[in-house]
Amino acid sequence: MLKLFGGARSRASIVQWYLEELEIPYEFDLLDMQTGEHRQPEFCEINPFGKVPAIVDGDLKLWESGAILLYLLDRYDNADVNQRAIAAQWVLFANATLGPGIFVETNREREMPRLMQPLDEIFGKRKFIAGDQFTVSDVAVGSLLAYIPLMLKLDLSEYPNVVSYMQRITARPAFQKSIGGRK
Repeated sequence: MLKLFGGARSRASIVQWYLEELEIPYEFDLLDMQTGEHRQPEFCEINPFGKVPAIVDGDLKLWESGAILLYLLDRYDNADVNQRAIAAQWVLFANATLGPGIFVETNREREMPRLMQPLDEIFGKRKFIAGDQFTVSDVAVGSLLAYIPLMLKLDLSEYPNVVSYMQRITARPAFQKSIGGRK
């Protein structure tokens, strides 16, 4: 059985959300980050940097939330090469552009409009990030957007389509079992 390692209020909940969406059986090992459980030799054999999330799936040991999401897409969601490319685009965008643009305070004032306006236009044309179907791209991008009201309390009223999208994805049962359950 796949094993997910995470800490309280960690990006492991993003991976957990996708596992719940895929309905894959998994075991969630919640590490005590306060006591340094993630820095113990047993866990460092999985991730030598002592960071979460990480998974063990059979013989595979994998860390970094984006890499894990893409692995799960390939292994369990049967994506074709085009779907995989689109997913990689959005997962990388979420981790390398959207996250730093929103959550790094020195970037926020400049980057928020540059990021949110195009997203608002996208969600004005389609239900989900990559089209009419929910995909791993929504987990990657949607999780970061869902963190905004939980962590930053920013006014998003200028972006009504983004707000509507956030309401749609946070109402999903799999979201509620993962990120939504950790408020």
